[in-house]
Amino acid sequence: MAEGDAGSDQRQNEEIEAMAAIYGEEWCVIDDCAKIFCIRISDDIDDPKWTLCLQVMLPNEYPGTAPPIYQLNAPWLQGQERADLSNSLEEIYIQNIGESILYLWVEKIRDVLIQKSQMTEPGPDVKKKTEEEDIECEDDLILACQPENPVKALDFDVSENRTEIEELPPIDHGIPITDRRSTFQAHLAPVVCPKQVKMVLAKLYENKKIASATHNIYAYRIYCEDKQTFLQDCEDDGETAAGGRLLHLMEILNVRNVMVVVSRWYGGILLGPDRFKHINNCARNILVEKNYTSSPEESSKTLGKNKKVRKDKKRSEH
Repeated sequence: MAEGDAGSDQRQNEEIEAMAAIYGEEWCVIDDCAKIFCIRISDDIDDPKWTLCLQVMLPNEYPGTAPPIYQLNAPWLQGQERADLSNSLEEIYIQNIGESILYLWVEKIRDVLIQKSQMTEPGPDVKKKTEEEDIECEDDLILACQPENPVKALDFDVSENRTEIEELPPIDHGIPITDRRSTFQAHLAPVVCPKQVKMVLAKLYENKKIASATHNIYAYRIYCEDKQTFLQDCEDDGETAAGGRLLHLMEILNVRNVMVVVSRWYGGILLGPDRFKHINNCARNILVEKNYTSSPEESSKTLGKNKKVRKDKKRSEH
């Protein structure tokens, strides 16, 4: 039981860091110890017409065997409209049992708000309340319905009978992020086979500056069409757990056939947890810039149908 709890805790921490990287100021920590978070979602970030606060509490069993406990906070959300949205969130959970689903929930809510804003009805005629006034007591949190069937074990048995393309893919470089003399920079390349991963790494290490980085953290995801599975792996390169966090971000964003390397040049000042935030932000920025992020609908369908994942035999221990 203790090992299971530790595994769930690590997966939760990786998802929390990824959500903070994706949503920035929209993501708010209510109680870090109790794993309670709130995210303010709107139909349009620049000119919001409809806004809703999603508050979630992550139980110890999430994401393995239990859903997040959640609450929808909006003065205008009532009756059937509230019930329909709750049903949509619970349906997403059932379709993705054992997976990290907060990103899918947030973007589903955003889609509903966008559809609402595109209708002819005016915006809510309600004075804006503070976040504290919007959030009710935790006793009112809604628990998504529990599934009867336990999560099935992932199938890692995938035969390697695909044609490998051995050309060096193009490599793009992201905008560096500097904090307290440490610099982070992401590099991205499309890959369709493990050999290309090695080629990209070799090419990057030809650059003396990249080769001299304190850490070159990387992760990749390759979609195998014939088996409908993902071949994926990651590397910390001395930055403990950074590779796993980077891969988790890529899983949440549902990217495929791509490799991301984040170089860090240490500047002599310890950054603590902020270093993981910068690594994820670098990676997300270049994935968005190069149009690798898919729509929430596609993410939900893909996560629901293709849960098989094959991990590279050389996967590093975290």
